[in-house]
Amino acid sequence: MILVWKAHRGAGSAFRLAALAVTMSALAITGAAAAPTAKEADASPALTMPKPAPDVVTRISERPLRVEDVASAKRFVSQHATHIRGKDIKYRAVAGETYITNLYGEPTASIFSFSYLVDAPASRDRPVMFVFNGGPGSSSFWLHMGVVGPRRVVLDREINPSNLPPFGYQDNDLSPLDVADLVFVDPVGTGFSHAVGNAKASDFYGVEEDADANARFIEAWLTEHGRWNSKKFLMGESYGGTRAAVMPRALMGGPFFGGTLRGITIDGIVMVSPSLSPTLAPDTSAMATALDLPTLAVTAWYHGRVARDGRSAGQFYEDVKRFGATDYKDALERLAKGQLSAAGKSAVAARLAALTGVAADEWERRDLRLPVGEFRKLLLGKQGLEAGAYDSRYTMPLANSGRDPVADDPAMGKYSPGFVAAFHQMLRNELGVSMPIPYNFITWADVNFGWRWNRPAGGPDATPVRDLAMAMRRTEGMRLMVASGLYDFVTTPADAEHDLAGGNLPRDRVFLRNYESGHMLYLGDTAEAFANDVRALIENKLR
Repeated sequence: MILVWKAHRGAGSAFRLAALAVTMSALAITGAAAAPTAKEADASPALTMPKPAPDVVTRISERPLRVEDVASAKRFVSQHATHIRGKDIKYRAVAGETYITNLYGEPTASIFSFSYLVDAPASRDRPVMFVFNGGPGSSSFWLHMGVVGPRRVVLDREINPSNLPPFGYQDNDLSPLDVADLVFVDPVGTGFSHAVGNAKASDFYGVEEDADANARFIEAWLTEHGRWNSKKFLMGESYGGTRAAVMPRALMGGPFFGGTLRGITIDGIVMVSPSLSPTLAPDTSAMATALDLPTLAVTAWYHGRVARDGRSAGQFYEDVKRFGATDYKDALERLAKGQLSAAGKSAVAARLAALTGVAADEWERRDLRLPVGEFRKLLLGKQGLEAGAYDSRYTMPLANSGRDPVADDPAMGKYSPGFVAAFHQMLRNELGVSMPIPYNFITWADVNFGWRWNRPAGGPDATPVRDLAMAMRRTEGMRLMVASGLYDFVTTPADAEHDLAGGNLPRDRVFLRNYESGHMLYLGDTAEAFANDVRALIENKLR
């Protein structure tokens, strides 16, 4: 899940900080030879280095805190069996706390995770996938219960389910547990995870601080379970896409990210409905507006408001995407410059009406721009319905909305209660988890609202796609799968593709997959297709 809206694009440029020149001490750390002259330093862009990322609790107190000084980590271990792709699988579930420490060995946080480990002779060499959701501020329960974990939520309907109990869960025969062990990670401030010792929770609420903390968790997990020789994968949904992009750098480590060498490389990343350019300011450029158009159009296609002409949802989406990137974008730019004639404007408005089901005069009156929120109300307004932002196949009545972007969203308002209830049932009845604090499914108050988007260690050009490019340069075998839902207004497929296209990524190792679903792209009869693609990536069979 993402809580910073997709329409807020361009975070990479919004928070760029000037890089700091290398000091004598930094040169000594990196093993450089003699310090350059001032003239040489000024002339060499390679000598402009980012600021080292701060270590949480960087100063040892008068009485340094040790891991032994905090309460013993809670662990809940249970044995289970399931059936996946024709195979009976026995596995161990380990739910519990892992303490991470700073560079001085002081504990700074307890990170709660759910590990599913298959009982097999070669289990120590099995691939392992670390799974995160987004927000920032969301726990991992969406992917845990939606499609990846060995148990899956049961809703009464795939689309527009009831949000009243009874709810339940069942064996998930789509889980990739048959090909990889699974670790669902709840970052600090989510789930049961929290700061400890001299650290504050807010110390972890930033792009780089979050990535570093989760890298420390993975390092500790690999050591505890003896899995350093396993193939390693990351899966991140929504803001988790940003997290998964930044983490390879934190996992490798270095003088400017983490301050230490971890030497952990990643075989593959799965980004689910990724947020690759989040920001706090709306992007109203012609390009950003054009990137919204395919989702407007395919939503109208789904609800029967446009002529399909024998085209599937995917074909219709691609056709509109081409029009949006060319004629529509050009018309918006010419209109802004006063160069689009009245006849030209009317012609484009008529074409937009045919593609979106919204009358041409509405498009003309709004200068060919229709904000997503208004479109979702206009499209089905005569029926008294509003389409969802997280999944535009879902609807709720227009009347009496509280306008909460999550609770009153037609999609989130319907499937969230089932996910939450099923997860609580599984915690109690199957995993035997009992904690003295509530499980935080999504936290806005401190985590999301207080998130630091600046990237001091990333340097002036830091963006998630730039981080991906560096990681794929460093690790030639690393593969990337980007999965998006056609009916997702929060992080659209066109947005993700546009962001990735500017990153100079190796095309033969990047796989784009679009599904006829929404932000939770495994809901609505698409879970099997997505799960098969994830399995193929792990087995290096994705084409």
